[in-house]
Amino acid sequence: MSFDKLIAKVTQAEDALEANERRVGADLRQLKQSWKASWTPTRIMVAGVVTGFLVGRAEPLRSAARGGSVVRIVSLLSGLFASTAATHAASEAEQAADTASDVATAATPEVPGSAHDAAAAAASERIAHERLLRHAAAARQTNAESVD
Repeated sequence: MSFDKLIAKVTQAEDALEANERRVGADLRQLKQSWKASWTPTRIMVAGVVTGFLVGRAEPLRSAARGGSVVRIVSLLSGLFASTAATHAASEAEQAADTASDVATAATPEVPGSAHDAAAAAASERIAHERLLRHAAAARQTNAESVD
């Protein structure tokens, strides 16, 4: 083969490679556009739920396989219990604040101005805060017992 034929063959291969690169780039752009268009909010939520479920199923099984599984599973469950208890305590505190506000409004004679509103708000805030502290302490105690 002559040198000119080798140069022509290399040039032809370079042109073919460049054409393939352009085609692959166009395909990737099309794939990217299709991928973004297909991820609707519903599909994102479904993918999140499925992924969360699979990770939730896999983590306890992975912990059990490594050994010391009882302690890890109990700590996972106690963390779940503590977060659930804290959420429940927050909702109860909100209900207590609403109840305290209603009681303070009913028990106090009609006082014009914002002094009455401020007193009722302060009382309900104090009651809600105390209740939230009690529930948080109970959740910490439960978590500490389950770790031991």
